[in-house]
Amino acid sequence: MADPDFPGWHGTTIIGVKKGDEVVIAGDGQVSLGQTVIKGTARKVRRLTPGGFDVVAGFAGSTADAFALLERLEAKLEATPGQLARASVELAKDWRTDKYLQKLEAMLIVSDGNDMLVITGAGDVLEPEHDVAAIGSGGNYALAAARAMMDTERSAEEVARAAMAIAADICVYTNGNLTVEKISK
Repeated sequence: MADPDFPGWHGTTIIGVKKGDEVVIAGDGQVSLGQTVIKGTARKVRRLTPGGFDVVAGFAGSTADAFALLERLEAKLEATPGQLARASVELAKDWRTDKYLQKLEAMLIVSDGNDMLVITGAGDVLEPEHDVAAIGSGGNYALAAARAMMDTERSAEEVARAAMAIAADICVYTNGNLTVEKISK
């Protein structure tokens, strides 16, 4: 939030982990306003099925903004079935150039089981290094924890859950109430 008198909404840690044939996107449930937890059971990870193709998406930032972006992403995926990267680039181009969309404050991690991408309002569509992506208030904590576990025998889901638990222990804007969605190749 740009207004210094308004404390702003905080919350959300989303992580995406790709390991073997499995991609897991997990998100916590906390939404905070200033120093107050407004909701502890928000669901910030969703499964989309545009055109019959499964896509999992997690969002950080303004909920209304994120839903607007998810609707646009679904429309792009329906126009280009099974082409997540192309639909994501088209969404990012619109997000960057459309005056209405430019004001949206959110980020997305999306996966179709093959690709995992981070989409930002700056026009970025990024494929994360080391098969781990994280966004939101506790994103850096979850990212560091997951990267440390990637060379272990843990599954993608085990890595994501453990990394989110570490982030929840460190970040006051992250809780341990997880929504986890898996998608395979």
